[in-house]
Amino acid sequence: MSPDELQALIEEATFDYVSGDPEAALEKLQRATDAAPDSFEAWHAVAEINLALRRLDEALKAGERAHALRKADPLVIATLSRTWMERGDKARAEQYGAMARVQGWKEELSSPPPPDAGGLR
Repeated sequence: MSPDELQALIEEATFDYVSGDPEAALEKLQRATDAAPDSFEAWHAVAEINLALRRLDEALKAGERAHALRKADPLVIATLSRTWMERGDKARAEQYGAMARVQGWKEELSSPPPPDAGGLR
């Protein structure tokens, strides 16, 4: 599967999900992860959809897979935090929540200020 085909499949899955058909979305994402097991975007989408469906074991597995692919991504870290909270593990949820905040701050600090900021961030 080419990168463009993979992206199109993920976008179709996203459309299915927002249109109210999470099972069709998950089927397409399964094809995406089978064809491209290193696709962060596909694994993160699987985690988010399963979390929304309260399929917490599946959400956790997919979220951990996405996190392994992109350790510093604050969105997947936040997904893991929300998943652990739903599972009732507040301590682990807070650990991931803190990691997400730190990564967000790192990204913010590494971004150049906008031209009209006068040197301020």
